[in-house]
Amino acid sequence: MKLSSFVHLACFGVKTILFRRADPILGTIILTDKCNLNCKHCSVNNITAVIHPYRQIREEMSRLYEMGVRILFFCGGETFLWRDGEKGLRELVVEARALGFLIVNVVTNGTFPLDLPEADLILLSLDGDRERHNAIRGDTYDLILENIRNASSGNICLYMAINRINKNAVRDVCLTAKEEPNVRAVSFNFHTPYPDTEELALSREEKARCCAVITQMMEEGAPVFNLKSAFPYLIDNRFPTPCRQCVVMEDGRLSVCGRCVHVPGLCERCGYFFVAEYTLLFRGNVRIIREMLRTYLNYI
Repeated sequence: MKLSSFVHLACFGVKTILFRRADPILGTIILTDKCNLNCKHCSVNNITAVIHPYRQIREEMSRLYEMGVRILFFCGGETFLWRDGEKGLRELVVEARALGFLIVNVVTNGTFPLDLPEADLILLSLDGDRERHNAIRGDTYDLILENIRNASSGNICLYMAINRINKNAVRDVCLTAKEEPNVRAVSFNFHTPYPDTEELALSREEKARCCAVITQMMEEGAPVFNLKSAFPYLIDNRFPTPCRQCVVMEDGRLSVCGRCVHVPGLCERCGYFFVAEYTLLFRGNVRIIREMLRTYLNYI
């Protein structure tokens, strides 16, 4: 991370904590809900299958930037399906840089070639070992590993949503992150139970066991891009929601924190690690602040 970016984000954090501000710093733009997969835990794919045009995405980027957002994520659906004429995902990342966003990340299912060195991080969904990943996402594990190994840059962060199918494969994903040269880190979430996926949600005891495995893997040197200090809050769902420093833009609609905020009762069952980490950070939790500084400087 550049020193100027670090200073800007640090100043934002100090102002937010001291003056209890609720300004956003992290924004996500949903490029499309079109996806080439039909994952068992996903409730937001191919609802419209509309690929939003460049002009609209450009306006949404400008709107977020004017709101103060400086960390930008492009999400789907599947982001690598996005195209408008001659413009593809690379052009959006470059445009975001030109606008002034300090960190630009892309989320993908990893089934397309990973040639995007302009992104700070490519967050790539890997949901276990071969057997359990394929049980969730179809027969894609070997293709994804091939794309990781052929990637043009080492800016990949594995992204695992832990549910009842893959809860015993946390160690496998940590080892993959540790062993693959193009993978910088691994980040975890617990499954957030949208109404049609509730059977995949973990119990408190299952969450605790997963956090114990993640902690052990951290101690063994696995590059985990999460904050151990947040684990007790995630296990008991006792972190404040929604996170008002995060916003999502989808087809012109702005949501505070994420799309799940519109589903009654879902915030109370949130499994997103970053929501816990950010809300605790901006409440001034000293352990979270110290750990986030060390983690972000190491992996971004």
